[in-house]
Amino acid sequence: MTAAPAPAPSADERVAAVGPVAQLFRRPDIGAFVGAVAVFLLFSVTASSVNWATDLGVWSSWLNTAAYDGIVAVPVALLMIAGEFDLSAGVMIGSSGLLLGILTTEHGWNIWPAIAVCIVFGMGVGFINGFAVVKTKLPSFIITLGTFFMLRGLNAGLTIKLTGGVSINNVDAASGFSFAHTLFASQIWPSQGLTVAVAWWLGLTAVGAWLLSKTRFGNWTFGSGGDATAARNVGVPVARTKILLFMATSTVSALWGVMTTVQLRGIQSNEGVGREFEFIIAAVVGGCLLTGGYGSVIGTAFGAAILGMAQIGIIDSNWDSNWVYFFEGVVLVSAVLLNTAIRRRAERAR
Repeated sequence: MTAAPAPAPSADERVAAVGPVAQLFRRPDIGAFVGAVAVFLLFSVTASSVNWATDLGVWSSWLNTAAYDGIVAVPVALLMIAGEFDLSAGVMIGSSGLLLGILTTEHGWNIWPAIAVCIVFGMGVGFINGFAVVKTKLPSFIITLGTFFMLRGLNAGLTIKLTGGVSINNVDAASGFSFAHTLFASQIWPSQGLTVAVAWWLGLTAVGAWLLSKTRFGNWTFGSGGDATAARNVGVPVARTKILLFMATSTVSALWGVMTTVQLRGIQSNEGVGREFEFIIAAVVGGCLLTGGYGSVIGTAFGAAILGMAQIGIIDSNWDSNWVYFFEGVVLVSAVLLNTAIRRRAERAR
């Protein structure tokens, strides 16, 4: 009697071939890229007063504006991928700028030691935020919201006490200012108005993308946000990773505060307040999940570009500038819906 043939083994879906279209749609930054192209085409049509598609001055304008969000959005995206938020990132811009102004104008410091103190200050605030989150187990939303209000109060109270007003000016009188201005606030393409901030933005984006995709720290970041317990079980230092990411976010925010102060030659006590939401919008548009474990630094750069194009394009289209906030809300909701649809399609197209 002949034995029945053994059933054929079922295919393992883990080694199943994935088509190029499915691979494309599985990228977290594809939605942001599509959105950036759509927004660019929109303003190319509506901005009738200038040639949006070919005028290099227009490109420089929205790239400069995008850099204002894109620089800090890089570490914010990494932190969100690790499953955390930092709502104090915006107010830290004002805090570091005011600290720079106080040290240089009130105490006569050379600008470079003052900048070093600002960077260390940013690292310290980030460490406190991260340490508080991992030790208390409280949501980072609560911890950093508390930091936001404390820093905002210090910014206003100390500025008024020291200067009698709400701003610090004449930072350009400090020794060493000329080179600081060249490094942080000069134009790299003067004929078109392109500023060095764009180079800083692209450089930080490249570093962030490399860290996330090519290093062990990038794996730790994804693991910390995806399933922290499982990550710990396989040896990922979740607490240390999150503290370092909080420090990176606060430090880059402090750096941007320094750059803003050097550019404006002074700073207002409320500088940066509210900007933390724009950083988060750029990261979410770039594919970062609010729950962590998924996202892209490259996508975040496209998200910042969308915000930059919106702020310049609405003005060039002769619309009321207040529509910028409405547009940002529409972009945020649309990006979440689009990214969700793309991920679902990628899962079905295996």
